[in-house]
Amino acid sequence: MDATKAITDTVDRFRQRRTAPLVLELDLTEGLTEGPPGDPLTAVLSMRKARLSDVLGGLKRARQDPRVKGLIVKIGGQPLGFGTVQELRAAVARLRAAGKLTVAFAESFGEFGAGTVPYYLASAFDRVYLQPSGDLGLTGVALEQRFVRGALGKLGVEYQVGQRHEYKTAANMFTQDHMTEPHRESIARIAESVTEQIVAGVAEARRLDPGKVRELIDRGPFIGAEAVEAGLVDRLAYRDEVYSEVHRAAGEDSQLLFVTRYAKTALARKLPRPAEPVVALVHGSGPIRLGRSGRSPLGGGHSMGSDSICAALRAARRDEHVKAIVFRVDSPGGSYVASDAIWREVVLTRKTGKPVVISMGDLAASGGYFVSMAADVIVAQPGTLTGSIGVLGGKPVLGGLLDRVGVAIESVAEGANAGMFSTSSGFSEAQWERVNAWLDRIYDDFVGKVAQGRGLDRDRAHELARGRVWTGSDAREGGLVDELGGLEDALALARGKAGLAPDATVRVYPKLNPLERLRPPESSEDRAAALARVRLSAWGPLAGIATELGLPPYGPLLLPGTWTIR
Repeated sequence: MDATKAITDTVDRFRQRRTAPLVLELDLTEGLTEGPPGDPLTAVLSMRKARLSDVLGGLKRARQDPRVKGLIVKIGGQPLGFGTVQELRAAVARLRAAGKLTVAFAESFGEFGAGTVPYYLASAFDRVYLQPSGDLGLTGVALEQRFVRGALGKLGVEYQVGQRHEYKTAANMFTQDHMTEPHRESIARIAESVTEQIVAGVAEARRLDPGKVRELIDRGPFIGAEAVEAGLVDRLAYRDEVYSEVHRAAGEDSQLLFVTRYAKTALARKLPRPAEPVVALVHGSGPIRLGRSGRSPLGGGHSMGSDSICAALRAARRDEHVKAIVFRVDSPGGSYVASDAIWREVVLTRKTGKPVVISMGDLAASGGYFVSMAADVIVAQPGTLTGSIGVLGGKPVLGGLLDRVGVAIESVAEGANAGMFSTSSGFSEAQWERVNAWLDRIYDDFVGKVAQGRGLDRDRAHELARGRVWTGSDAREGGLVDELGGLEDALALARGKAGLAPDATVRVYPKLNPLERLRPPESSEDRAAALARVRLSAWGPLAGIATELGLPPYGPLLLPGTWTIR
């Protein structure tokens, strides 16, 4: 009898789990990953992070699922990029439009710190809850630049750099002691554009006048009770109170399920048929470099390797089932040569008649724009950082520093310019001529390909270039971007251009089985050549600093600065 009751109870619980109302849950405290892990190290490091594409796919399916009654998102912890936040806001807005309850909960929007962007995300939800002890750091947008020229001078370090043109300011922190006028103009417009987007978004979502929102930003930060009084937060509540309220709204028997688990359930997943036409999704994240994509075990983040991305694009181009390609780019740039190799594969793919749509993430600037500019359509978020069409090159001269600490250097060289790239001495006049010829050649090629790919007059392309960074909204006005939107919008455009159904399957490319992942590729044409790998980097976690110091493992097409809008 006991055994029968246990079986019956188990069946009832299983039936309830299959039929009970669902409340989807998303915890953003660990951040999000952009795409699937490309190498074993990335898989381990990101195992507790939700994947953006899974979240977007789950929320898209939830719009049509009558079982799903609502969504709770915990906001806080690991900061999210501004473009990612706008992607999530759009997905939440579509879920709300489908009649689902959406709730944002935070223990604090910046614990005595900046919380403008996290709150901007929360404002898109039906209800915003804040823990009673929390604060709302709605303080606006600030982009700060440090200048170390004076400190380097005291150390005996000189920095020699050439750049094309006045807005390509990545090295200014080493060569200047203040912002140049073009530098200030560019950064000021980015801050202004982002603020305009935040004000408009908060005003619309919270039903406030935009002027009132600007006034509130100037008054922030807010204690929790002040945030409620200002109409920015609906209620102060602890987690248990928030969840109880949502369960009452969804039904007392409602079940919690993480969005990513919901996206992967067998009922929700659309299994591709063997001969089914698909859209290929290729991810390119991190600084661009020659060789394979991968992550260093010493740290320093993921890199976009030209060999891996080119192999993925070639494989998708040659797969008869792939009818269109979405190339997701989230990169500050890097190697000119690697960027050019990827650009060429995009051009060749378009020549086969398969449309290529670019979906830009938080940033796709300099080399990140180079790999994007030949596509049929470029889609970016309003807050994506893009453009930076320019080039820089140079080196630090450490001879004075080494002399001060008692390090003597002697060299033997064959060839007038054999020691040209040594950091122990500066460029000669003849060497500077070669540096400038190199910079002119790269800039001329970059601008020419922008004009060709974007259908612009060369003078107009140069006007938009000059190394200047744009937000996606401003880039669209200038013709550098075609559409404003996210990954879902890019996939819809790709399906439409290929004449596919609106629900046509998307396949992350290259899709390899476990055996193919283990075996070495037979040639550079083998799709297994697209796999990333764990790669050693000389700089490890100091790669970003090394790049800014003129010791770049990535190259001359780099976003000027390490800007993060939070």
